[in-house]
Amino acid sequence: MDTLLLRIFVSTIVVSLLIFTILLIKKLLNQHITVKAHYHIWYFLCIPMLAAFLPWHYFRLGDFKSLLFFHREAPLDSEGINGVAAAQAPNSDLLHDFTVSVNKSAPDFVYHTLFTAWVIGVLLFVGVAVYSTYQIYQIKKSASAIDDQKLNKLLEACKEMVGLKRKIRLRETSLISSPITFGIFQPYIFLPSKTREEFSLNELKYVLLHELHHHKSKDLFVNYGLWLVQIIYWFNPVVWYASKRIRNDRELACDASVLNLLDESGYIEYGYTIIRFVDKKQGRPFEQIAPGIGGTKKQIKQRIQRIASYSRDSLLLKWKSKIIFAVLGMVVLFLAPFTTVIASPNDVYQFSGKNTVDEDLSAYFKGYKGSFVLYDSSKKQYQIYNREMSEQRVSPDSTYKIYSALFALESNVISPNNNNQVWDGEIYPFPEWNQNQNLATALSRSVNWYFQNTDREVGRKPLQDYFHKIKYGNEDLSGNLDSYWMESSLKISPIEQVQLLSQLEENQWGFKAENIKAVQKALLIDEQKNGQLYGKTGTGMVNGKNVNGWFIGFVDKGEDRFYFAINIQDKDGLAQGSKAAEIAKQILHDKQIY
Repeated sequence: MDTLLLRIFVSTIVVSLLIFTILLIKKLLNQHITVKAHYHIWYFLCIPMLAAFLPWHYFRLGDFKSLLFFHREAPLDSEGINGVAAAQAPNSDLLHDFTVSVNKSAPDFVYHTLFTAWVIGVLLFVGVAVYSTYQIYQIKKSASAIDDQKLNKLLEACKEMVGLKRKIRLRETSLISSPITFGIFQPYIFLPSKTREEFSLNELKYVLLHELHHHKSKDLFVNYGLWLVQIIYWFNPVVWYASKRIRNDRELACDASVLNLLDESGYIEYGYTIIRFVDKKQGRPFEQIAPGIGGTKKQIKQRIQRIASYSRDSLLLKWKSKIIFAVLGMVVLFLAPFTTVIASPNDVYQFSGKNTVDEDLSAYFKGYKGSFVLYDSSKKQYQIYNREMSEQRVSPDSTYKIYSALFALESNVISPNNNNQVWDGEIYPFPEWNQNQNLATALSRSVNWYFQNTDREVGRKPLQDYFHKIKYGNEDLSGNLDSYWMESSLKISPIEQVQLLSQLEENQWGFKAENIKAVQKALLIDEQKNGQLYGKTGTGMVNGKNVNGWFIGFVDKGEDRFYFAINIQDKDGLAQGSKAAEIAKQILHDKQIY
């Protein structure tokens, strides 16, 4: 939910900035842009909205997000870290829950309240859209076909002038006071009932040319798109102001298209025809989606002024409009994916494994949401419980320390034979942390300060390169360097955890063999006749509640290796890494793996 709110927040900022940019361009370059370009330039507003729904993660743009925040070393304003007492745990140190709490200043009820308010607004405006459609239906229902042969011939002649071949149905009704047009798949032009009596055929020609140009210019599509933007951004006054300007520019562009078909003597007659359709009742809901020749007194005055000063566009003006349009288009297209990446946490991994067996292990997960993934290297087969959650990326918490250790070794910050670090005397919540550490003890006791020190020495940019090299989850290190892995920006799915463990064992990344062995040695939990169990737990604690529990590892049975990852989640605060390990060990036992 907070992710959706973040997307809405970022996109509304982008849309607002784009609106201000368009308004500035229109003002500064007013004399260098054609009337049509003044209208068409608004089309760019659709790009930020569409960008929010495109799969930019396929282009791996997540790296850009991390680089944007490369300089940030201060703690996030919304998060702080407090120590809490350790939870009850099994015997092995590697299965202990050494975790600290991440405090988030915005409670869930804030997100729920904001989201609920947004949804209510959306529903209200959807209701208005539905009512508008109902009004159009009533107009269509009340309308009658026009059997006037001269008027129908005039319609065909106007269609030929405009260059429109579609069948247009001409109707008249008493429910409107000025002509409108409607219908994307079945287009109509509606005339007020007394129009034929009060207007000459020559005046009706101008009416028909105007309405037909709305169809040729696909203005009805634009109206629907604009209405959708207003529904999504109903809370943004800048969007509502832009909508008003767009409708004004639409009519000005339509007028210019009609004038381009007439000789100069027709300009005045066209203007007089428009004046006769001054409508003081503008603002009815259906007018949002059904354009027409009429308008308010203020709108008509502006249109008449433009008609009075109209001159055909020169070739130079057309080219300047195209260049300005193209430059703005390239800027918007370039920025659209990056603004979306900033707002999107890239939370789902698209798994395409073919040799996969879906299992029902729900009996092991009583009271927890969770997923279990097992990879049999000899059969090259995945066994998955809860496919959806197995692809869902969440914070790795302390399981990331496997790779933090590896990167420190590869960067020569530590070595297999020299990896001691001296405790600085700061008192931590666990006695096991308040002493000197080496790689083995730091991994088994999940000592945060050890890996925070090595991360700082490696540096953010090299770390980013390493995470990208092994393709670790969303590769997002934009969070604070001391806590990006702890319910922050870095996220990974259970399937990816298993894939990385397999690649680690096989050293598919070309790291030094002694570094791989040093990490694996530190992960050994237990050894029995039928194999060895390696692994690492992780617990995510938010506001004092254990909401995210991990246990990842592998079983070495000589010729066979089984890689596994389990993730459990619980809003009540019972999702500990030790509990995840307990469930995983039971599953492995029942499968006769370990």
